[in-house]
Amino acid sequence: MIRIVSILVLILFMNCSEKETTKTIELAADNPFNVGLNEPIDYANVTGASIEDFVSYEIEKTAQTIEIIKNQSTPTLENTFLSFDAVLNRLSQAGNNSFMLYWTSTDSITRVKGIEYSQKIDSLRTEISSDKGLFRQFKTFAASDDYKKLNNKRKRFVDDIINNFELSGVNLDEDKLKEFKTLQAEISELTSQYSTNMNTANAILKLNEPEAEGLPESFKEQYKTENGTYEIPAQPSTSGPVMQNAIKSETRKAFQILYSNRGADKNLEILNQLVEKRYQLGQLMGYKSYAEYNLVPKMAKNPETVWKFVNDLVAESKEKAIQDIEALKTARERIDGIGTNKKLNSWDLPFYHNQILKTQYKVDNEKIRAYLPTTTCLTGMFELYQELLDVEFRKIENASVWHEDVEAYEVYENGKLKGRFYLDLFPRPNKESWFYAVPLSNGKQMNDGYEVPVAMLLGNFTMGTDKLPSMITHNELSTLFHEFGHIMDSMSYSGEYSLQADTKSDFVEAMSQIFENWIWDYDILSSFAKHYETGEVLPKELFDNMVKAKNVSSGISAQRSLRSCIYDMNLYDKYNPEKPLDTDQLWRDIDKQLGVMDWYVEGTHPQGSWIHINTHPVYYYGYLWSEVYAQDMFTVFKKNGLRDQKTGVNYRKMILANGSQRPVDDAVEEFIGRPMNNQAYIKSLGLE
Repeated sequence: MIRIVSILVLILFMNCSEKETTKTIELAADNPFNVGLNEPIDYANVTGASIEDFVSYEIEKTAQTIEIIKNQSTPTLENTFLSFDAVLNRLSQAGNNSFMLYWTSTDSITRVKGIEYSQKIDSLRTEISSDKGLFRQFKTFAASDDYKKLNNKRKRFVDDIINNFELSGVNLDEDKLKEFKTLQAEISELTSQYSTNMNTANAILKLNEPEAEGLPESFKEQYKTENGTYEIPAQPSTSGPVMQNAIKSETRKAFQILYSNRGADKNLEILNQLVEKRYQLGQLMGYKSYAEYNLVPKMAKNPETVWKFVNDLVAESKEKAIQDIEALKTARERIDGIGTNKKLNSWDLPFYHNQILKTQYKVDNEKIRAYLPTTTCLTGMFELYQELLDVEFRKIENASVWHEDVEAYEVYENGKLKGRFYLDLFPRPNKESWFYAVPLSNGKQMNDGYEVPVAMLLGNFTMGTDKLPSMITHNELSTLFHEFGHIMDSMSYSGEYSLQADTKSDFVEAMSQIFENWIWDYDILSSFAKHYETGEVLPKELFDNMVKAKNVSSGISAQRSLRSCIYDMNLYDKYNPEKPLDTDQLWRDIDKQLGVMDWYVEGTHPQGSWIHINTHPVYYYGYLWSEVYAQDMFTVFKKNGLRDQKTGVNYRKMILANGSQRPVDDAVEEFIGRPMNNQAYIKSLGLE
């Protein structure tokens, strides 16, 4: 279907009379992105050229629409804010799809064009969000009687757009605004370079048979070479199997060094530049630090709130973490004869933790993996989410996708299309190596119907072989439930405006973290956890042991997360241009500050392959902030039943579907039935 847009370009003449001319912009009929309302994009036929044409088309259309808005003689909600929402919606779709294909395409030219043209959109968005003429139109409407008549949801819509403009430098003078735009463009380019360096690092751990001792046979089979050695890529999907199972400490250390140095040869300097330029951005906007600037639109609002939140949790979890360390040392002494007076190396933590699970709790992660084939886990998860949230998933047969492993599904509620999602779950060369739910388009009311949201789940689970199916650990199952929670968050939005689809960024993780709780219920887990060979259900005794072992090392886990929060906040709240940070020394300083153990490994630079401090600065505390909300909201399900559909539908409609249509705390309080508190979170860590 050809999408032809006729745009009235208003030309303001010297005598202030208005005339209209019409310019028609067309996107080629055979462009894979040229689709009608709720028609899937023809991803299989996307090329670099089609990305270039599509994005160029949307950029030109956007520029003309913005001029129309700026030349309205009487700004109204419809001719300013609704037009702005519509054009930003299309621009976001172009940018999201371009960047997604940069992460996932098997074609190098498509990847190059994907990042190039997503950056062009980033630059245009910077220009738009600091356009003084456009801002004047918005402010004019906000001062009108019509604004005062808006309901709360629409007032929030207007206010959020105006606040975003103010945070985007629109009130700066021309020289400072130019500097702001330059910094934004430089930051965008640096983050892209960082991601490319990280994803193309190709770090390989080479092992002989003695060095590979302890690794699961099925895992070794995947990476065995013709000469009988093993070449294991150092990436997230291989970290657990190696670090938890390799008998030799030297093997674990070698893996950690490789893993923690991915992209570091180039990314350390890039990170230094990012921290400096973000500091300059914050200063330019009148804030003491980039963190102070960044936190304004978030729930936390300011660095002081974040620091207090983090420091309180450090104090809450420290005693348990020290106990955990002693337990690991005791296990090490029993297994390897190393005295408890000797310090514990960070690369040994996962191994001895796993040994405690095996010997004291009879929990063997590799045996559990055999009960968790990826396909049956997906089926079980789908069935649960559909039942709980009262929706239906329908697989799209012969879907047009960017790789043969990708699957596509549509989501329905009472027979009505609600959304579409894609699954890209296995690693391949040049693909983004982490786990993400990637939004491709938000829901929005259109003139010819409702445009449903679209999202993609990007994963990197271990591939199956000729001998064995793909299987995942219970921890990876938690990741799957978590990331798919983000997908359902996207699918649940049905608001009028696309710009209200996103919630506060330090609450967004809560809506998916809550779903991790369901895999700790035996009735639910046993409904799909079945042995890949025999079909035997996961034994209840084994599950009970897993529950007993759930909080083994929970203090250490909390402290490690807090360590990352502190690192992130130090980069962006404590930067001093007269004494630039040594980003390696910062790890050492934080370890000393926490006083639990030395996690830092000399010669490593984990900050060189850490996506959050690159593309999501001042974000990491949000995982813990969100977890407090998630565990408190989960108390409602514990009370009413984990399969209670009424509660699930309430959760979908009150929380997942909300976006920014109403304040987060109001929605949470309505769902829980009281103001939230942190008691459930503290209890979940075994710290009460």
